[in-house]
Amino acid sequence: MQDLVHMTEDKLVEACKRGQRQAQKEMYERFAGKMMAVCLRYTRNREEAEDILQIGFVKVFTKINSYNGIGSLEGWVRKVIVNTALESFRKKNVLNGASDVTEINQQGHVNWNPVEDEMNAKELIKIIQKLPDGFRTVFNLYAIEGYSHMEIAKQLNITEGTSKSQYSRAKEWLRKKLIKEHLVF
Repeated sequence: MQDLVHMTEDKLVEACKRGQRQAQKEMYERFAGKMMAVCLRYTRNREEAEDILQIGFVKVFTKINSYNGIGSLEGWVRKVIVNTALESFRKKNVLNGASDVTEINQQGHVNWNPVEDEMNAKELIKIIQKLPDGFRTVFNLYAIEGYSHMEIAKQLNITEGTSKSQYSRAKEWLRKKLIKEHLVF
């Protein structure tokens, strides 16, 4: 068998499709660190993030036949992991009863750049983890993953207005938290 560490992604995917355990292990090792960071953004603690990561990778290996090679493998794995985090979120039914605000004040953007402010990723993840569940999920999907409010609404079975409202409130919550912790002024 070819050295898995130096195996191309295409060959690694093919080996995973054949159910080769060593290939699955290699794929996990290649992407687990980055995917754990994704999971941490959607959860309040490491244990919950680890659960989502494990469930997500089980789905990656059971759905690997649906990966068609279009786009990056990492992007496909990330999508599976994000969808797993969203399934966990939906099971909690956190946004049930969240307000639907159709007009949102567009002022109040949080204008900070964590890199310029020398905030490291771990600090930022810790602050994002403190967001209330609904705020955190919508914030991640919109600001980090790049989904539109319409897409978020469909994913979470909420209205577009609720998505906008949750995002606006998340930004305000983050702004206050960052000011309180003297990370921005």
